[in-house]
Amino acid sequence: MNKLKIGIITGSTREGRVSPQVASWVFDYASKHGLAHFEVIDIKDFDLPFLGTGFNEGVTAYKNKLKEMDGYIFVVAEYNHSITGALKNALDWARDEWHNKSAGIVSYGSVGGARAAEHLRGILGELKIADVRSHVLLSLFTDFEGQTFKPQALHQANLNALIEQVIQWGTALKTIRG
Repeated sequence: MNKLKIGIITGSTREGRVSPQVASWVFDYASKHGLAHFEVIDIKDFDLPFLGTGFNEGVTAYKNKLKEMDGYIFVVAEYNHSITGALKNALDWARDEWHNKSAGIVSYGSVGGARAAEHLRGILGELKIADVRSHVLLSLFTDFEGQTFKPQALHQANLNALIEQVIQWGTALKTIRG
């Protein structure tokens, strides 16, 4: 069987964001496994318009990229106790491209991004994405020095479990996608 393709999706587009640093950390760690192909998908690169205000070629490129993937790892910043508007918009632009795929969540915020992760889980369920149990919670107080991401080593065990579960569930779900 071919290796799964797992997209690591950045969940923020604002200036000064740290999600690319977190996504890079996930990518570097996950790539060492060799169990799947990992790719960072930065939603900012697609210049997605606000849903309902128009359509551009970025939307088509974004949806085509999602179709290639067997699973996802979402890097989620917590804004106002939820996910960013940019991530919600990116989730809403696709539908069938999400169906029957696995996902893990790496969140960050003042309480590890836990509230954003819980909101994201409800959205993922509606999009027929199976989110795994293991979750990485990064604290703005202990895993960042200002705008610089410096994760504590203790997160590696949860990240490892998350990656393994995304691959296991992704493998199983691939069988029903045909």
